[in-house]
Amino acid sequence: MKIAILDGHLIDPANDIDEITNLYIAHGQIIARGTPPDGFLAQQTIDASGKLVIPGLVDLCARVGEPGFEHKADIPSETAAAVNGGVTTLCIPPDTRPPIDSPADIEFIEQRQAETGLAKIVSLAALTRDLAGEQLTDMASLKEAGCVGVTQAYAPFSNTNVLRRALEYAAGLDLTVHICPQDFALSQGGCAHEGPISTRLGLPAIPEAAETAAIGFYLPLIEQVGVRTHFGRLSTARGMNMIRRARYDNLQVSADVCIHQLFLTEIDISDFNALCHTRPPLRSQRDLEALRKGLTEDGIQAICSDHHPHDQDAKLAPFPATEPGISSIETFLPLTLRLVEDGIITLRRAVELISLEPARILGLESGSLGIGDTADLTLIDPQKEWQCQPERMLSRGKNSPFTGWAFKGKVETTLVNGKICHSAQ
Repeated sequence: MKIAILDGHLIDPANDIDEITNLYIAHGQIIARGTPPDGFLAQQTIDASGKLVIPGLVDLCARVGEPGFEHKADIPSETAAAVNGGVTTLCIPPDTRPPIDSPADIEFIEQRQAETGLAKIVSLAALTRDLAGEQLTDMASLKEAGCVGVTQAYAPFSNTNVLRRALEYAAGLDLTVHICPQDFALSQGGCAHEGPISTRLGLPAIPEAAETAAIGFYLPLIEQVGVRTHFGRLSTARGMNMIRRARYDNLQVSADVCIHQLFLTEIDISDFNALCHTRPPLRSQRDLEALRKGLTEDGIQAICSDHHPHDQDAKLAPFPATEPGISSIETFLPLTLRLVEDGIITLRRAVELISLEPARILGLESGSLGIGDTADLTLIDPQKEWQCQPERMLSRGKNSPFTGWAFKGKVETTLVNGKICHSAQ
């Protein structure tokens, strides 16, 4: 379909564009900006006056339920939620059931996504078979099948030598290794940040050192092997500063933070609110403020949703027995826009953090609206005010601690490959 998007406020950091202009789309690509090409006849015209036009969001970590957790969510429901939230590409971790550790698993995800035809899904593959930490996967075949990186998720390695061989194998294939920096032994059994709140509530705690010890363990191996590495879901100020120092020393490392770590702290679990049970746990106010500051000081390169939909029963047990995670893909963009409204980051930086930089980390040709680029984009009404009501979310997971929060800025239209996949009108 040929689409004309007229008079929108286009923000495209990749091409240094921040202006009111027109976009023209045909054959799934952006073919012109400003004035239409000769002979262009739009089959659909979108009036974007007063609206923001940005590259579609690229989410570095989102779970879709399949395979193995279909009772919680599935690809049709979560990709519908994604486009409703302006997300055009999802990256899913391999800690599914069974884990994503073979080309067949990646092909299954691709087939299911193609059947649904909404947001794109890319996969991280397991570093070891069945995530058992013992035998390496066939990373060459996994890369050929289309994985965008490899990770052990939160599963431990049987020994350090297995880890080193895994990093060497990935480096030889030019694959990015994604690391969840959480020491298995230090965090095992914990459910809250180690501090006065967890002590008062009597909850088993996860110390700050669980993150910093893991980062300190990985960095020397990364330096020796020379592998490109991404640290996902940082939660502490010290951990972020360790990554910043490693980048200063020219290591090929990057890091992201999940959006709820920029708004919630350990105080939010003070009434045993299981909706705030996350992994890594919500940290201190000092950590939150440092992570926010790091968005503008190269401490953090990207923001992700860390979307984790759960069924209702998963959050009804006593706090330590509940399952960690937040259904967050539909509040990802509005929370990011709140950072802009609060003066934490600029709008341009926000687009970089949720679109351009995640695409670069994953090695995708996304996050850009230049001529010839794929037409993955989102139109936002920046003045639209609305309230988070989980019962109206498209995700099957209703486990959101942001119930009742008032937001400003709402997705109106989402295009994936030049196709309108969501429209609020």
